[in-house]
Amino acid sequence: MDTKMSEPDNYDVIIIGAGPGGYVAGIRASQLGLRACVIEKDKPGGVCVNVGCIPTKSLIHQAEVFLSRSEMKTMGVHVDIEGFEYSRIFEKSRKAAETLSKGVQYLLKKNNVPLIQGTGEIISPHEVSVGDGSVIKGKNIVIATGSCPREIPGFEFDEKCVLSSTGALFLRELPRKLIILGAGAVGCEFAYIMNAFGVEVCLVEMMSHILPSEDAETAAVLEKSFRNKGISILTNTRAVSLKKAPLKVTVTLEDMNSGRRVVKADKVLVVVGRTPNTGDIGLEHIGLETERGFIPTGDYYETRVKGVFAIGDVVLTPHLAHVASREGEIALEYIAGLKPEPGIDPDVIPMAVYTEPQIGSFGMNETKALKNGIPFKKAVFPYRGNGKAVALESVEGFIKVLINCETGTIEGAHIVGQNATELIHEILLARTAVLKPGTVASVIHAHPTLSELVREGMLAVENRAIHV
Repeated sequence: MDTKMSEPDNYDVIIIGAGPGGYVAGIRASQLGLRACVIEKDKPGGVCVNVGCIPTKSLIHQAEVFLSRSEMKTMGVHVDIEGFEYSRIFEKSRKAAETLSKGVQYLLKKNNVPLIQGTGEIISPHEVSVGDGSVIKGKNIVIATGSCPREIPGFEFDEKCVLSSTGALFLRELPRKLIILGAGAVGCEFAYIMNAFGVEVCLVEMMSHILPSEDAETAAVLEKSFRNKGISILTNTRAVSLKKAPLKVTVTLEDMNSGRRVVKADKVLVVVGRTPNTGDIGLEHIGLETERGFIPTGDYYETRVKGVFAIGDVVLTPHLAHVASREGEIALEYIAGLKPEPGIDPDVIPMAVYTEPQIGSFGMNETKALKNGIPFKKAVFPYRGNGKAVALESVEGFIKVLINCETGTIEGAHIVGQNATELIHEILLARTAVLKPGTVASVIHAHPTLSELVREGMLAVENRAIHV
């Protein structure tokens, strides 16, 4: 990392944190002709690159490769897994993370953005101290310090028996049985990974279905797939207490309908959300108070203190890398005197779950539309009606589109099935460009492709789907 600072009084922007919000903000500042620096106490890339999105997706890829041996059997090929070592899977995931972390460092250097090693603490609206005692001065400050796994009382992380998502990523040996508390995207992805490698998984969720923020019908497809894979799923259930023994944990669970039960495992993974990293960055020095740990912001992510901005997981927006990156771009464009949109429309934020089947979605689901009194029409097209899906033997899932009955515009879309996280973006682009379903359907899609699912879904809006 760069540690030397020249002309420290002349920075236009001081960015604290080199995650997907901070490093993108630094690069965008450079593109706009602003002089910026990025302060990072750990590795460049933040949680996403080092202990989040990237290593997790590496594990998912390796899980898919491992599972493909069952397909090989249908060809008469038998794979001997006696010498399987999970530690090699772990090493591949760390290599992916390290490669991209170095890539972030390279991108900052390429754009002439100094990357300063140290713990940034705000001491005034225009000054940030670093751990070595030096003080960096600038016209604006962007807080992009990210978040950390949230603990729940009685289940504090020790990274031996009680794991955070970070601890789970650093396992070199697999447990025989794992209890996962929390069936959001992270919990479901770890359930898929662990199950693929032969771990007995018990997935626990307080709400009525897994992926509670997703469309219920979409989540039901994944839940059925999980159960077919042998994953035990307990919904409407909360963890009450934990007992530790050498190499074992005992968790007492309470079902809202049937009372309490005890489940034993080798380890428990707690993935019930994240906590913003705002407690030790000097907010008190500028009179900036948080709300439940989050930093309140107005338009363009500027806080109540002029010239101080906050983006990513420290603000109350979806904790997603792509959201943090876009927020960084918006803040820097505003600082540079441009006129970007004042914030992100939550209805155009894509959500992605990288299990198998995958889930991709954005905008309204049926529950939200009914709650908000939005008159909608639902169109559904199944994967089994798609030629490419049949050829790939991946017919599990469907595409669902919600159309506003009054305006004819797309309110939301939900896809569950192979490559759903890629397919969702064509519909999102149509929604952003205010295209009607008929316009999308008029576009010729190559055959055979999974993208034809999008066209058929749009045709289904007008009851014109062909292959169903």
